[in-house]
Amino acid sequence: MANIVRDSDIVELNGPPSFEYGAKVRSRFMVRNDGTFAGKEIGDVLVNKGEVGYVISIGTFLQQFYIYSVEFLGTGYRVGMKRRELELVERVSNGGAA
Repeated sequence: MANIVRDSDIVELNGPPSFEYGAKVRSRFMVRNDGTFAGKEIGDVLVNKGEVGYVISIGTFLQQFYIYSVEFLGTGYRVGMKRRELELVERVSNGGAA
């Protein structure tokens, strides 16, 4: 039992965020409304596994985790997600604007 790792045992804020603003990310899991998404019933599906979106803001939760606000263009939903729920599809290009 000593090898059990829980989310509460990890403090992500000791390092930089895993994703940058504008990064293209994919959901690793189906995400259902836990009651914090207005206009949807608890349990309604907000994000399907494999759905692609973009990081639009980065916040923190419980002084332990980064929470990435991801906009999913297919639905228009903006959903707060943890690092473990996301995978990087494409890094942000830092190419200069004309």
